Amino acid sequence: MGRRDPEEGHLPAPVKPPDGGWGWIVLLGCFVITGFSYAFPKAVSVYFKELMKDFHVGYSDTAWISSIMLAMLYGTGPVCSIMVNQFGCRPVMLIGGLLASSGMILASFTTNIIELYLTAGVLTGLGMALNFQPSLIMLGTYFDKRRPLANGLAAAGSPVFLSSLSPLGQVLLEKFGWRGGFLIMGGLLLNCCTCGAVMRPLDAGMKRKMEKTRDKYEAKEMLPIGGKSEEGISTTDGTMKAKKAKKKPRKGKKLLDFSIFSNRGFIIYTISKFILVLGLFVPPILLVNYAKDTGVPDTEAAFLLSIIGFIDIFARPACGMVAGLKWVRPHVAYLFSFSMLFNGLTDICSARASNYTGLVIFCVFFGISYGMVGALQFEVLMAIVGSQKFSSAIGLVLLIEAFAVLIGPPSAGRLVDALKNYEVIFYLAGSEVVLSALFLAMATYCCLNRGKKKEGSPEKSPPAGGGSDTEEAESDVQEAEEHSSDNHQPAHSTDNAVVTASEEANHVAEEQGREGGECPAGDGEVLARDGCDADQTVERDSF
Repeated sequence: MGRRDPEEGHLPAPVKPPDGGWGWIVLLGCFVITGFSYAFPKAVSVYFKELMKDFHVGYSDTAWISSIMLAMLYGTGPVCSIMVNQFGCRPVMLIGGLLASSGMILASFTTNIIELYLTAGVLTGLGMALNFQPSLIMLGTYFDKRRPLANGLAAAGSPVFLSSLSPLGQVLLEKFGWRGGFLIMGGLLLNCCTCGAVMRPLDAGMKRKMEKTRDKYEAKEMLPIGGKSEEGISTTDGTMKAKKAKKKPRKGKKLLDFSIFSNRGFIIYTISKFILVLGLFVPPILLVNYAKDTGVPDTEAAFLLSIIGFIDIFARPACGMVAGLKWVRPHVAYLFSFSMLFNGLTDICSARASNYTGLVIFCVFFGISYGMVGALQFEVLMAIVGSQKFSSAIGLVLLIEAFAVLIGPPSAGRLVDALKNYEVIFYLAGSEVVLSALFLAMATYCCLNRGKKKEGSPEKSPPAGGGSDTEEAESDVQEAEEHSSDNHQPAHSTDNAVVTASEEANHVAEEQGREGGECPAGDGEVLARDGCDADQTVERDSF
């Protein structure tokens, strides 16, 4: 992925995704990586009280550990893109797994909060970032037709790991303390290296072998059948290799492809995602405190997050299955808009919930809508830019989202402190999510679909639908072949002339045979009308 072919000096041609086989193992690895990346920053919060006692700091100081992890996960997106394009997904993931594990292991020996920021925050956060982004890239490489389902199943790792890592962290804290818990957590993160090891890149050798077989078959169809027909085939192979050698080598992939900003669909998606992130994470962060302020007991308030996680586990794969339907996939951007609209309206309608029953109903609908958003966000991006540019696109999108993450939840917290009213915060967060949904739907319809109708021809990468990456790759290959044929038009015309002359000579020889004067002709050459004179033979070796 992104590495140059050592033999030919250029990037290998894209291979058709298998949509299965080893791809299911890649999907399992992506499931684990997604679970660690999203759930781990939240799971370490169970250690905060012990850290506050040992280091004599406040809650806001310890909360910076999770914030730094998330900032590294989002903010280092371009760095991950550059490393993936330069070295490939598997080496980057192996390095990321080692960094994430070593960060937590070193954190167990720290003596102050600053050291925790550098180890558990920066080092572990960077390691998880180097695992998360390449795993999504490999998932898009192995799946095309089943990609929506694959994205939904991989996204389900977040709620599954969140519901398991938090109780596990509490058990480790009670038995081994926070230092022992950090040490064991670091050992668990070594599983990221295992997931990185299974990210086997697709080999283009099978495609080249199929092309060679097809060329030989075409040569056999055009050459006369005989004992020496293989000579003509070998000559054909030699001629095609000579033509390939004359072609200019393809340029290697850019370390960070900024040309995606010329894609209107990508611009629309990025703006919509920035507005979405401003309000998406605010309700689950403030939900527990909101419930406590309404008189709900602590244990029941904490159970509300478990309800969201449980619903989320089933919502993501189900939404992925729906998005993969033939009549839904071309309009997956509108389904994504609907999921965001559903989530925003849920926030707005629940702002006045004043009892536990109302909050439970909110959690059910929020879990469904939140799962839909999580299952579709990367599927829509893959449909817009394609798998070839996805490595650069996701890095830039995550960097832009990092600013929204640093603006949205902290601003909501300050408004709560100033207004002492959660209702306004839920209205504001819901309005931001609804705005992002309306912007994505309207911009996709007005700026993209109408533009296609006016131009009369579809754009290369359809932003509103889940176009197949295989079809895009075939169109790119077709364009390259047309360009190559334009550059070699004189040679091609000469070959056609030789073939035409050979066919005419064959026809003359057959008529001569019918009249009774047949002469033996060797393969690779055709005899003229007046006997078997070698001076009048028409050579086909040039073909």
